[in-house]
Amino acid sequence: MPSTVKNATLLFLGRRIVRARALLGDPAARLLDISPQRDPYPVYESVRRQGVLVKTKMGVYLTASHELCAQLLRDPGFGPLRAGALSPVDSSVEVDGRRLVNPVEESFLVRNPPDHTRLRRLVAPWFTPRGLRAQTATVERVVEEYLDEVAHRGTFDLVGDFAARVPIQVIADLLGVPGADHAAFARWGKALVNALDGVRDLGEMRALHAALREFEEFLDDLVARRRRHPGGDDVVSALAAHDDLSREDLIATTELLLVAGFETTVNLIGNSALAVLGHPETRARLLADPGHADAVVEETLRHDPPVQYTVRVPFEPTEVAGVRIPKGAPIMLMLAAANRDPAVFTDPHRFDPDRADVREHLAFSSGIHYCLGASLARMEGAAALRGLFRRFPGLTAAGPVRRRPSRVIRGAAKLPVATNVTKQHPIVQTIS
Repeated sequence: MPSTVKNATLLFLGRRIVRARALLGDPAARLLDISPQRDPYPVYESVRRQGVLVKTKMGVYLTASHELCAQLLRDPGFGPLRAGALSPVDSSVEVDGRRLVNPVEESFLVRNPPDHTRLRRLVAPWFTPRGLRAQTATVERVVEEYLDEVAHRGTFDLVGDFAARVPIQVIADLLGVPGADHAAFARWGKALVNALDGVRDLGEMRALHAALREFEEFLDDLVARRRRHPGGDDVVSALAAHDDLSREDLIATTELLLVAGFETTVNLIGNSALAVLGHPETRARLLADPGHADAVVEETLRHDPPVQYTVRVPFEPTEVAGVRIPKGAPIMLMLAAANRDPAVFTDPHRFDPDRADVREHLAFSSGIHYCLGASLARMEGAAALRGLFRRFPGLTAAGPVRRRPSRVIRGAAKLPVATNVTKQHPIVQTIS
């Protein structure tokens, strides 16, 4: 059977099986089947009501418990599951006899020590307090530049015209390509992040393969130039200087920075802006005290995080919450649900930037896989929020929010806003 036909058949059958099991009430199937345009939190609560650890007919275990999620994220007896492993098709491909590198499935994001430690250490210096201090001025400059571009308009798309462009420029600067094609970076990032869910159709698969091929060609050329002219103070220059680093590891590490640095942050900015637009008291506080942006961003990470869940598997048979778990069985850690666990957070569904325990959230994971760029994402999110509402204190919604198609990554794909209107447009979110 030709691979295209085989993949189409597997995708069709996979969707039918998930849909059927969702209709029968299987909680894992319900999570995988829920439309990204709908509010997922009621589904998360239905899982919580079933117990600390829920076994499903799909062979996946679920937990909405903050305590258990934190425990498994830090347990060295558990490791990440390959992204897209729950998809019925393989997203790998060969072009001209060369296998394309998948930045999610082959990066340190899903690898265990010692490989995880070795690869993460190579890029860690750019995310230390010293490295972030060097980025602060860049982030603030980029925020103001893009706000300048939309200032003359009556309306603009907060995501496409602003929130997506800020992290792309910051990541491009880190890679040492400040004049990068932002449209290409956005296209690559969008295609690559969709792989987090596992490809859903052949069109998405083709887009993923095209993005991988284009980005690899871009990086091969960039690395070749860095090796001809060494000594640059950027991530690619540093990686290119390691002769013992394989091409695959170099590409996967660099591409991961784009996926993690771009998609997580653009959704953090969008979700934070939505929170301010939907809570007048938060807007008033932010306008009176721009420093309140840090608290707003932190509560957004808890209340509506960009990354909704992750998966861990035990390296050996074990017992979790009184349940025997086979070796390699996937446990879905519902991070967004854990962040609303009433055992940890008082009135967890209320958006409250002043809550004292807000930093107890798991939005950036925990343990050795704690997000390397967490501090940078926080800084970008707060800078974007401060600049946006300082420049446009009367910012209002100008149309419905269109959500991204991903279930793993939650955020707006399009968020129309008006900079100066006499009557506020109601917030309309297509999540019901």
